[in-house]
Amino acid sequence: MANTNNGQANSSGREPRCVALVGPFGSGKTSLLEAILARTNKVDRQGKVSDGNTIGDGSAEARAHGMSVELNFADVEYLGDRFNFIDCPGSVEFLGEMDSALSGADLAVVVAEDDERKVPALQLILKALEARAIPRVLFLNKIDKSTRRVRDVLNLLQPASSVPLVLRQIPIWEDGQATGFIDLALERAHVYHEKEPSTEIDMSDEDRAREHEARFTMLEHLADHDDDLMEALLEDIAPDRETVFADLVAEMQDGLICPVFFGSGEHGNGVTRLLKALRHEVPSVDRLKARLLDAAPESAIQVIKTLHTQHGGKVSVARVLSGALADNDSLYVNGTTEAKVSGLFSLFGQQLNKISRASEGDLVGLGRLDDVQTGDVLSLKGSKLAALDTADTRRPVLATAIEAGQRKDEVRLSAALSKLAEEDGSLTVAQNQITAETLLCGQGEMHLRVAQERLSGKYGLDVAVHAPHVPYSETIRGSTTARGRHKKQSGGHGQFGDVVLEISPLPRGEGIQFTDRITGGVVPKQYIASVKEGVLEALSQGPLGFPVVDLSVCLVDGSYHSVDSSDQAFKMAGILAIREGLSDCKPVLLEPIHKVVVACPSDATARINAIVSARRGQLLGFDARPGWSGWDEVQALMPEAEIGDLIVELRSATAGVASYTAEFDHMAELSGKAADQALQRSGKQAA
Repeated sequence: MANTNNGQANSSGREPRCVALVGPFGSGKTSLLEAILARTNKVDRQGKVSDGNTIGDGSAEARAHGMSVELNFADVEYLGDRFNFIDCPGSVEFLGEMDSALSGADLAVVVAEDDERKVPALQLILKALEARAIPRVLFLNKIDKSTRRVRDVLNLLQPASSVPLVLRQIPIWEDGQATGFIDLALERAHVYHEKEPSTEIDMSDEDRAREHEARFTMLEHLADHDDDLMEALLEDIAPDRETVFADLVAEMQDGLICPVFFGSGEHGNGVTRLLKALRHEVPSVDRLKARLLDAAPESAIQVIKTLHTQHGGKVSVARVLSGALADNDSLYVNGTTEAKVSGLFSLFGQQLNKISRASEGDLVGLGRLDDVQTGDVLSLKGSKLAALDTADTRRPVLATAIEAGQRKDEVRLSAALSKLAEEDGSLTVAQNQITAETLLCGQGEMHLRVAQERLSGKYGLDVAVHAPHVPYSETIRGSTTARGRHKKQSGGHGQFGDVVLEISPLPRGEGIQFTDRITGGVVPKQYIASVKEGVLEALSQGPLGFPVVDLSVCLVDGSYHSVDSSDQAFKMAGILAIREGLSDCKPVLLEPIHKVVVACPSDATARINAIVSARRGQLLGFDARPGWSGWDEVQALMPEAEIGDLIVELRSATAGVASYTAEFDHMAELSGKAADQALQRSGKQAA
């Protein structure tokens, strides 16, 4: 069913609200969105991820891999209120997409399931929400497949959250299956119907006793932040329903609790109750505005995502925080650059639907704002607005060297890579000047694979990829004195340059030092700079085939010819002297060593230590990860050659959640078999 919103106001009079669906990979976020669309009559029939017919995951890459790889947008209306839902990928490799979405979300629905293997991944997501003070509720999905009591599942998931997970419902069980629920706030029981709203039923005596116990636990959590409620509970006075709801809403919005609902997105169970809660409890855009901006301007539009469509060009997905917006309006980027909107759209899956105007709270696409980037704050009146809540860019953990399959496509590849990086802030493109490679850097194997598939499918580019080369260098252990004489006679003026160089090693990290001790003018002063130029050129590739570092070169003697000497002749003499001398100075290979910090669940620390050691890593120790219950940080020094695909092994050992940071620390000598292997991989020959 096509999206027909034309920017009209809500029938309820409230501004649209934006809800992000987040959660670990495979938890059922896309299925939940599909159920919401079906329940609100936005689609005629609820699709299934396995059938490849959902509104979300509509891109070719998502369909091919059966998983979300980018943000999906859908707007719905429910009982007169409008909501913009953003379905976010759950894989740790695509959490950069979630980071972008959170800049425009009023609330996050965290979709989880009864699976202890996914608790660390759930913690990653909850930490991101907590760090940015985003209100959240948890939807325990796949309740029909759960084999544990909900209370036990909550105990399983609680370590992932720094605030209490508070049950808002308990299930009604029949023959081991959840057939309905009891709402603890409303004290009402409902029975599920397949892909239909639930209906209210009377509670059995047993269910009423369970409800009374669970409700009291919920009230105890609320009373931790409400002295009046605590006093009422101590005096065994039943609080009125309005007080309970007010506390539930206020404490959720303030991030003091995370309410828990449950159901089944695939079967549509629990969806109506979730929608009703969102309708009453999602905060207004004013709270988001206060979190994002340091002022309250009349006009503010936050850009949360950049898209490059095949036919419509660049589209900036933005949340209207205040004011209104119409097609062809002129906007100001941070109060300076003026940009004119060329097309205003609502977003529904892969569709962009033209609208005439947008109001406060709307999530819209803005056409052809070429100078606008994700994270920019726009305004109609040129106010200088600075965003306070911008997502930290996730540092890359895997890189591949990439080049065009055909030379004629090099310019097109460069442009396409720039667009991919603009769309996804966790994907970066870098130029390694030492190895002369273009590097595509991302969050893991699948992240880079999807990027390559987009280059092929979306941009029609044939690319070749390979593991990046390690920027080895070399130095010397010994000293020598070498002479370089360049003499060439041809008709007319010849060429003559003669130099004597003292070559000796320097401490690690000292670089290259060139000096001279010329006396008596044996090498005229005007040629000394040319000798240095030749020396530096020769040191760009030593006997082992790599740049030479950490040595001292001193020009101590030489001779010249009054007619045949020239700058070029003395440059060549410097080159010859270096080439002659280096092979006598015991050249040795140097490899870059990085300081690596691996973040991992504590139960995997021993496995991580073994992985690091097996990759020639020098363990420096480990400690608890600050602010992360149940996580450690392992510190080590590791050769760059061993870091290349490290993330693959780390993720395999930690159910896909470990990550690391690496910073260059120093260069270290590499000899023996390891050096021979490095030279072989690089196609070099040992001296």
